[in-house]
Amino acid sequence: MTRPENGCPEGITSLPSATNINTNSSDGYLDPDDKINETYDLDTMRGKLVYKYTSPPTSFVGSTKDGHRRLSSLVSDAFGKHSTPTASTAEAQGEIADGNGNDRGDVGHEGHEGHEGPERPEGESPVYKTYKRRWFGLVQLTLLNIVVSWDWLTFSPVAQHAANYYGRSESDINWLSTAFLFSFVFISPLTIYMLHLGPKPSIVTAAAFTILGNVVRIAGSHSRSGGNYGVVMFGQILVGLAQPFVLSAPTRYSDMWFSERGRVTATALPSLANPFGAALGQLIVPFLATNPGEVSNAVLYVTIISVVVSLPAFFIPASPPTPPGPSGNVPKASLKSSLRLLKSFELWCVLIPYAVYVGFFNSISSLLNQILLPYGFTADEAGIAGAVLILVGLVASAISSPILDRTKAFLPAIKIAVPLIGLSLLAFVFMPATRDLAGPYVVLAVWGAASFALLPVALEFLCELGHPMSPEVTSTIAWAGGQLLGGIFIIISDALKAGPDADPPQNLDRALIFTAVVALVVVPLPLSLGLFGRRDRVVMRRLRTDNAVARDAEESAAIAP
Repeated sequence: MTRPENGCPEGITSLPSATNINTNSSDGYLDPDDKINETYDLDTMRGKLVYKYTSPPTSFVGSTKDGHRRLSSLVSDAFGKHSTPTASTAEAQGEIADGNGNDRGDVGHEGHEGHEGPERPEGESPVYKTYKRRWFGLVQLTLLNIVVSWDWLTFSPVAQHAANYYGRSESDINWLSTAFLFSFVFISPLTIYMLHLGPKPSIVTAAAFTILGNVVRIAGSHSRSGGNYGVVMFGQILVGLAQPFVLSAPTRYSDMWFSERGRVTATALPSLANPFGAALGQLIVPFLATNPGEVSNAVLYVTIISVVVSLPAFFIPASPPTPPGPSGNVPKASLKSSLRLLKSFELWCVLIPYAVYVGFFNSISSLLNQILLPYGFTADEAGIAGAVLILVGLVASAISSPILDRTKAFLPAIKIAVPLIGLSLLAFVFMPATRDLAGPYVVLAVWGAASFALLPVALEFLCELGHPMSPEVTSTIAWAGGQLLGGIFIIISDALKAGPDADPPQNLDRALIFTAVVALVVVPLPLSLGLFGRRDRVVMRRLRTDNAVARDAEESAAIAP
């Protein structure tokens, strides 16, 4: 085609100027391209910004693709008021650099610490950055989960001595654990609301309840000659009220402070600290309380540790100056909207087995002493068995979490771990009767490895399925279900305990059979995920948002001169 002197193609006498392109359609609709052309002259489209209405901004607010510039959803322009980003608009936003072409800190990448410079001025594109200060809050959250869980198992590992010290039965001592678990469920709605405001108010509340509850327990256990069971129960309930505020917080904290490359590990560390605290209780308390009179000393030592650990919680940072990644810019669904999102069948296929298996972990951890002692095991051996369950699990999770952080193979990991848990609980039915340490230790090790590898993956997968639901909603529901079922399972197991005339007396064989049956019943639920034409329902939405922006940033970088 030949082009005449006026530069127009044949048949066209003139080209419209940039300022005349704003032509509305007959229906009054303003085309988005017209809007861009009205705002910027043609130099803008060639990569040279000339702003027509105000002084030039410090940087272009948008992304560049195929040589064209696109307005960001965060721009306040001459055509309307400031818009709020949504999940779709967040996917269209790319990483940016400063005016000198240098990355602003650790932009969207885990493991590269940046300088914690000033917050971006109003009107600039979002900066994605992680901060060193995030580790202070994560360590504090981890330590709080350890001491709260240790507080929970202060009495169960020495149930016989505690029963003599407080002048009660072993069933009454079991209620100290059960009431702790039910406290979690009672205050869960408030937990969701506070975590919706941010992780710091929740963590500070947990620290306050932990300090207060431990002081009350000391008041009921100050004498070596005997303690006040009612006062200790009240203190135990107060500490139980603290647990949901820290146990439900890891997903919310990792979502706020960590990029997608570090969220699984950041969720795993404080989440697995909870069973690690239980392991410390199983291991250490039997050595602190070797007779009824030493129960008061055990409570005192645990209280000192708990108070010292809780105090720094009041000084953790509330939130990062800038989000760690694009999904952090996506507004979370309101609590009311989250209730509608909970109707997802896929969410419940993960929530139900998670709650059941956490419930069985809670009940067996509380009753392990009473499961093994009738068959001739000592209290120390039972404590070591509980520690094997937890420590092997921690090692397995420490290996699997970084791998899954990189591969994002959440669904295959869940489908492998869940059958292993069900089969392990079936095998454990036969282990106490062997009267040999090897059998219980091996089965508990396999159970612990599968359970602890599953725990952070399931929590993160729930966040992915529920996005843009705020992470604390699914996390709190999952943990509250586990605590509720744990308390119920302890009551059922206590009711299924054999009588003094059984062989051996007061064994918990029927309780173990009940555990195995329920554990196997829920196995098919997560195995069905993605089947029957529902593969699109298990897409990881939050990760998709982050990946879309990362691709956009790479394309922009490739096009840039």
